[in-house]
Amino acid sequence: MVRFADEAAATPAVGRRVLVREIWLVLALSLGASGVAAVISFLGVLTSAKPISGQTAVIVGSRAPGRPWLDLSWQVFAIVTALVPVALVGHFLARGGETLRTIGFDLRDRLRDLGRGTAIAAIIGGAGLLFYIGAHATGANLTVDPSQLPGYWWRIPILIAVSAQNAVLEEVIVLGYLNHRLDQLGWSVRRATVTSSLVRGSYHLYQGLGGFAGNVIMGVIFTWLYRRWGRIMPLVVAHTLIDTAALIGATYLLGKVSWLPS
Repeated sequence: MVRFADEAAATPAVGRRVLVREIWLVLALSLGASGVAAVISFLGVLTSAKPISGQTAVIVGSRAPGRPWLDLSWQVFAIVTALVPVALVGHFLARGGETLRTIGFDLRDRLRDLGRGTAIAAIIGGAGLLFYIGAHATGANLTVDPSQLPGYWWRIPILIAVSAQNAVLEEVIVLGYLNHRLDQLGWSVRRATVTSSLVRGSYHLYQGLGGFAGNVIMGVIFTWLYRRWGRIMPLVVAHTLIDTAALIGATYLLGKVSWLPS
């Protein structure tokens, strides 16, 4: 297992209180806020007259129906602005003499990262699909419609870009940055793993209890692999491939195969 002795145990260039505030600010501007929004969304689901499985969660939808170029502009804008917190994390790390390379977000080991990421995606993606189908069958999960984009020429490129954006945002912030900072604050590996995984699960709660539980489990596995390898890039690759398969697959299969909830 890779140990982060030189980095995690080192005293940050800023005080402990500043570091704690930094973590709260990063989460409040990114996935922490998404977690709160997901909780509110799920409360709306629970208080609805419809059963949970009878409601739909859309991941990527049109932002300007019937106006393809305006829709494309909004899609690109949303993808780019969603990555601003990643740049902020890079800024905060640089303040302490570190970089995103500290958490293994770089291209120095491309082939190994790609191979590991592909293998993880095949295993986690398949298990995740079965978990979702099971959760939906028990009534614990909404019907997830990954994509409702119109059939414009840019639909597939946008779905791939959204997948990559989600992967980079989540793995840089919730996996690499958060665990690295919690290590620097002296948290135990178990406590940091649980915290990171619960944050990951929280912003998927809009999909239902199945989405929450499945992503908590995924978070534990990803954190263990990150600590073993000392790199988030294989997990970024895996996450991108999983989301790409889900978004594009659902675009062409949803409503056309009997075993996929729709």
